[in-house]
Amino acid sequence: LNTAVLEYSGANCPLYLISDGQLSEIKPDRQPIGYFRNRRPYRNHELKIKKGDVVYIFSDGFADQFGEETGRKFYYGPFKDLILEIYDKPMQEQREIFENTFVSWKGIIDQTDDICIWGVRI
Repeated sequence: LNTAVLEYSGANCPLYLISDGQLSEIKPDRQPIGYFRNRRPYRNHELKIKKGDVVYIFSDGFADQFGEETGRKFYYGPFKDLILEIYDKPMQEQREIFENTFVSWKGIIDQTDDICIWGVRI
């Protein structure tokens, strides 16, 4: 089997799929998981994936972290750039790069939110 289908539904955070070196961003629904007044069903995305593709889902904690030197958030643009720089490395090495980048970025500023980055190579 050379291809498969991945189903994804997201709440406020996207899914990144890297296939053949290209990053695709699958947009989430703009509603939380918990109580929400005008709740709608979450959209279901079906993505064709193949061996070698890399999928990332994550919380907003990394991108929303303030940096010591700039006083600004890390943001999603640099987060995507970082992923594109490291996606082809072994997953353990990616983890170390994420950790080192985060620690370096925040410096002495307190961590502002939880951080979860889940990546899997197909």
